[in-house]
Amino acid sequence: MTTWQQRTLALAQRPEQGGLTGWTSSRDHKRIGLLTIGTALGLFLLMGALALTMRTQLAQPNEHVVGAAVYDQLFTIHGSGMIYLVVTPLAIGLGVYVVPLQVGAPVIAAPRLTLIGYWMYAFGAACVLSGFLTADGAAADGWTAYAPLSDSQQSPGVGFDLWLVGTFLATVGMMCQGGTVLWTVLRLRAPQMSMMRVPVFSWSEVATCLMVIMAFPSLLTALGMLAIGRIHPQVFDSNVWNIGYQDLFWFYGHPVVYVMFFPFVGAVAEVLATFARRKYFGYTATVLALLAFAGLSMSVWGHHMFTTGQNADDYYSLTSTLLAIPAGLEYFGFLGTIVGGRLSYRTPMLFALAFIPQFLVGGLTGIMVSTPAIDAQFQDTYFVVAHFHYTLFAGSVFGLFAGLYYWFPKMTGYMFDERLGRLHFVLMVIGTNVTFLPMFGLGFMGMPRRISSYSEPGWGTLNLVSSIGAFTIGLSMLVLIYNVIRTFMNKIPAGDDPWGGTTVEWATSSPPPRFNFDAAHPLPPITGFAPLLDLREREQEQQRELAGSGSTS
Repeated sequence: MTTWQQRTLALAQRPEQGGLTGWTSSRDHKRIGLLTIGTALGLFLLMGALALTMRTQLAQPNEHVVGAAVYDQLFTIHGSGMIYLVVTPLAIGLGVYVVPLQVGAPVIAAPRLTLIGYWMYAFGAACVLSGFLTADGAAADGWTAYAPLSDSQQSPGVGFDLWLVGTFLATVGMMCQGGTVLWTVLRLRAPQMSMMRVPVFSWSEVATCLMVIMAFPSLLTALGMLAIGRIHPQVFDSNVWNIGYQDLFWFYGHPVVYVMFFPFVGAVAEVLATFARRKYFGYTATVLALLAFAGLSMSVWGHHMFTTGQNADDYYSLTSTLLAIPAGLEYFGFLGTIVGGRLSYRTPMLFALAFIPQFLVGGLTGIMVSTPAIDAQFQDTYFVVAHFHYTLFAGSVFGLFAGLYYWFPKMTGYMFDERLGRLHFVLMVIGTNVTFLPMFGLGFMGMPRRISSYSEPGWGTLNLVSSIGAFTIGLSMLVLIYNVIRTFMNKIPAGDDPWGGTTVEWATSSPPPRFNFDAAHPLPPITGFAPLLDLREREQEQQRELAGSGSTS
């Protein structure tokens, strides 16, 4: 053990306080991970409520549930909140909890920095939402915050300033946590665990955190430009300044999409392997695909700017289309794992299976809008809204719930109600597709995004169907909340390994001890990326050999 590793372990071993103070000042990665996940899930429900308000307004032509100015605030906070405050923290927070367990580390690297990252994120979220309490309301300029909409002359209130500060803080917080997760894999994994024995989920977090470190500083620089522009609005009179902002923003804006789904690809991979009762198919190819995907993600940002005429369309169209190659390798891994497996259709597996075709819709429509001619047709229409939501909701959120249901017994020590979990799944599948499929049709019909009302009667039917689907999703969230409440009331013990997991976190207790493994639950021998499955297969082979020798004698 190196001196740095010894200092990290010594810091983490200082006594933890009890109660609320213990949670809010904890150096235990499991507590910090649960704080991050819990905060993000609470904000997820809030952002969903904003979406339901917007869908109520758009259900029929000429509705005025809220005014146009308030509507602009709702879609800005919903859009930016889901990206900066919900899905990104969920992706990284899940890594904070699971990765040290998966790689056999007793602690997370730099635990104090990990905790600081959470608090920066939490304060950032509070700043963003506090804009609703100001006289002029919250930010209303869209999640991209393009000038001149975002300068002090067009948006004179402090709501946008609070959004600017909050987004900056939340982004720095996620960089802190992403850095510690990455450093944990590189420096604190168990001695027997080489990099090619690291589980698929932890590899997905490695690729994610590399993008966080490389791309997120670009957003911080862009936000700094906005801050200068609000003090000196004349700087945005320069087209160079405007183009520079757009390039910086989208250099962040495209990789962050992969930050928001790579960890859930990894979670789906773990779930598929566990409930197919076999090793994940194409492990090495999937690892290489994740790394290639991460690298390519920082070469495609210009396709968001095709309609501005600023960039070389051929180059960005080519790099965007090349992303289909590593994505295809990941899909081959999914299909190769489940084909021929002994599938068990528990709630995590249902969400993982639904992730595969739904996310494919988001990916294929992404290739469509990366083609300049098609992008010119669909730019700023509801087709883009549908594509984005099939990527991040029909895809990432389903992967999220696959992972949360999968690791919920490990996190809490309790088993949830399987029937309620299945009901949650059915309502979410129906609601998701009823909500977002009609949006493709609205995009074909020319409905622009970000409008608060419309008079075209031909759009009313599809919007009504979409709104009904949105409220079905809301109903599914109520089922989820009831399931969680009922679980903690019934407190049915889950046991250490209720699923027959393949990776080492299932060898320790549920929930795990302070330093993840102890004398009662030691770290098992690590012989591959699925060591528990290896161990079970060896035991079965020995039993067959004993049975064979017994019958011979």
